[in-house]
Amino acid sequence: MTYISVNRVSKRFQRRGQSTEALRDIAIQLEEGTFVSLIGPSGCGKSTLLRIIGGLETADDGEVLVEGVAPLVAQSNKRFGFVPQSPALFPWRTILENMRLPFEVNRKGGRQTPEQSEEAKELLASVGLGDFLHAYPKELSGGMQQRVGIVRAFASGAPILLMDEPFSALDEITRERIRYQLMEIWESHKKTVIFVTHSIREAVFLSDKVVVMSSRPGRVSEVVDIRLPRPRSQEMEETGEYLQYVNHIKGLLRERWEQ
Repeated sequence: MTYISVNRVSKRFQRRGQSTEALRDIAIQLEEGTFVSLIGPSGCGKSTLLRIIGGLETADDGEVLVEGVAPLVAQSNKRFGFVPQSPALFPWRTILENMRLPFEVNRKGGRQTPEQSEEAKELLASVGLGDFLHAYPKELSGGMQQRVGIVRAFASGAPILLMDEPFSALDEITRERIRYQLMEIWESHKKTVIFVTHSIREAVFLSDKVVVMSSRPGRVSEVVDIRLPRPRSQEMEETGEYLQYVNHIKGLLRERWEQ
């Protein structure tokens, strides 16, 4: 059974009396527990599509079903965890206190169980933040803050994570390190992840599927199944099979950009 179904979705925005077509006739089917990346030129509607799937925007045409229900219903059932471009940490809370936020928001007066609190600490330790549980966000680098945002989403209990270019503000070395950490966390939790990125290498390394989109209005050029073995390692990025996927997607993007 398809877990997330996007059926012929289109979206237009009205600005200053003019209509701008952001997405046209998007159709993709995603299975539970898969890691899916959306990639395409700037302005092709990747983030808009992510927001429609998460119930933060409505489609003008077509339909999205998440576990068989509309996105707004799935959202009200707390099925989504969001990881934005910036980590959205409260500066007056420690890192551990920031990790508790989803439980307080999702359930009025809610608290983590001792098991959930222990898992939060273990997740923070797994990304090198075990010694910073009682630190405040201002005491952490940008990369460290983003790691908190990522592991908080995994600890929230939501089965679907929507990640909108979460590494975009990071330098290349930090970005590479965090993507390996993200892969390790995902391997142990196997949540359904939809991940927006501009990096072809990143998309291939992380994903089971890469949805390649055209320039605006965003359309699906091809859904590329990434059949690389898991778990994945840094050494895999030097293999011929990995580079073939990278070059194939690069060619698709170039074709669509030139049309």
